[in-house]
Amino acid sequence: MFLASFPAGPWQANCYVFGFAEGRVVVVDPGVDALAPVQRLVAEHELSVEAVLLTHGHIDHVAQAADVADHFGVPAHLHVLDRPLLSDPTSGRPQMRQMVAQLGVEVREPADLRLLEGGETLTAAGATFTVVHAPGHRPGCVLFRVPLAEPVEEAPELTELIFTGDVVFAGSIGRTDLPGGDDAAMRATLRDVVVPLPDTAALLPGHGPTTTMGHERITNRYLDEGYLS
Repeated sequence: MFLASFPAGPWQANCYVFGFAEGRVVVVDPGVDALAPVQRLVAEHELSVEAVLLTHGHIDHVAQAADVADHFGVPAHLHVLDRPLLSDPTSGRPQMRQMVAQLGVEVREPADLRLLEGGETLTAAGATFTVVHAPGHRPGCVLFRVPLAEPVEEAPELTELIFTGDVVFAGSIGRTDLPGGDDAAMRATLRDVVVPLPDTAALLPGHGPTTTMGHERITNRYLDEGYLS
């Protein structure tokens, strides 16, 4: 298994380079200024990129999705409900336009954009990714669930990896006060999608450190029954 990550851009969004098959990887959430670090990792480890996976459409997660996908000639996968953010990352908010301009980012659709609805199974880099729709932070948020093909030496109890984007973090959850956010939808996602996840799942979030579902079940107050009821 190959797994590397780095925080990209001013919001430190985690970009992951991951794969099971030797030398074959996918790139998850290449955000602001992510292309150059991805290129360095690919060159250093002699990797072949097979796909770009996007957990949602916020600019800090997709800013260089087209650059990465088109550079390597691979498809990018995004939920259909977040496709509009590839043409208007400001979500129609005038106050966001200056910030986007300051980033020097020109978000665009990848040449090969493949739209998700949730429930799909994607196969790439020797791994099988189950796409789970998880709205709340954004209408087009998804989780990418990957069963482990073999035990991880450092953590043999783990049974799967889950790229959670901005749905759930170590000790927190994604905001719902931004355009497209929906508190009721987020609570439903947490209750019906996140809480049932196995304790043996490693959670690889869009910001901050990796955690496990078992740890979050005990420590994350947003997963408490009182909060979700």
